Amino acid sequence: MSNDTEDIAGYAVSTMGVQACVSDIAGWIRKGEKSGQDKSCRWLACMNPHSYTVSLQDDAFAQALHAADWLIPDGAGVVFSSKLLKGQIHERVTGSDIFKGVHEELNCTDSFSVFFLGSTDQTLAAIRTRMAVDYPNLRVAGVYSPPFKPVYSREELDEMLAAINAAAPDILWVGMTAPKQEKWIFENRARLNARFAGAIGAVFDFYTGKVKRSHPIFQQLGLEWLPRLLQEPRRLWRRMFISAPVFVGHVLRQWIRKT
Repeated sequence: MSNDTEDIAGYAVSTMGVQACVSDIAGWIRKGEKSGQDKSCRWLACMNPHSYTVSLQDDAFAQALHAADWLIPDGAGVVFSSKLLKGQIHERVTGSDIFKGVHEELNCTDSFSVFFLGSTDQTLAAIRTRMAVDYPNLRVAGVYSPPFKPVYSREELDEMLAAINAAAPDILWVGMTAPKQEKWIFENRARLNARFAGAIGAVFDFYTGKVKRSHPIFQQLGLEWLPRLLQEPRRLWRRMFISAPVFVGHVLRQWIRKT
């Protein structure tokens, strides 16, 4: 795993671009196939202004983000902050980018497997169907739709882990929304029989078409949030009008300290 990171408001955020990050993750997964020495599960989380602001009030979430092996700049605000701080983050790296890139990279062989944890049975069934078409050489080792509740009982947690570990996937995608998914991976990573885990939230819905991503033009301009805000104002307004200003304020304080 690469150590190419820089400090953004106290977090070590990856400076790798999409392809470099995908190659790094795929390399780690392939290494597990060739060597039986390191069986640990390394994992990825996304950093954006909203996740940063939530972490200020959630110590467990903050601890999880600090512990992620890849903390990717999944937010235009993070890229702009790096530019302000004269850093090395030159492009946004989203959960969707990693999801697509890792699958394309590993689809070259038929020796890798994937497990999907989260969302509904209907969405998971749609993922299975599309994966078979898009990535025929990757095996969907299993799917699991957990109960929709803030905290799981010990029995529920053990059942989830048993399903994942019985499948022994190379890749575990977790789509429970933040900060629940990051805390889940962080708290259970030592018990996971998986090579890599990614907390990718809405990507399950993006991949199945349940939720449409913004047009590529908006993505390139760093405005992917705008159409989504117009579509889901009640759910997303807090991210734009509370979380974003808090994040910007903290980055400006960091910039002032550096100048």
